[in-house]
Amino acid sequence: MNDSVGYLMSRVKSLMTNLVTQRTQEELGITGTQASMLFMIAVGKCSTAAELAREYGIDASAVTRLLDRVEKRGLLSRVRSIEDRRVVRLELTDEGRALAERLPPIFRSVLDQLLDGFTPEEVGFLKSMLRRILSNYCEVAGGSVT
Repeated sequence: MNDSVGYLMSRVKSLMTNLVTQRTQEELGITGTQASMLFMIAVGKCSTAAELAREYGIDASAVTRLLDRVEKRGLLSRVRSIEDRRVVRLELTDEGRALAERLPPIFRSVLDQLLDGFTPEEVGFLKSMLRRILSNYCEVAGGSVT
């Protein structure tokens, strides 16, 4: 088994995504990525496909395909901006908002499972280390991670 930090971080992210997808598929009929994107729209962190692509580090065409599937399910709609016709805003439908409200308990439950046995101090330390990695990334990439 590989013990490098990069491998371990990648593996944890992958397994966490798998658990979220398992739960969201069973309970809501959507993938973990779709759930995460709906949540980002619901909380106002992302309101366009371009913002989602930047947030997830994937190309815009992949985001468009994901959004097409979510829109087809009636969970979101695309609305052209009145101020700038080039901008298309993403808005959750009533059904999409209702589904997004069910996501935080799923996300919390998965994290609780993965952090079982950690003390509050250990969780705090883990968070501070992850924030530091994000900060280092911002310095290297010259951007920001919010």
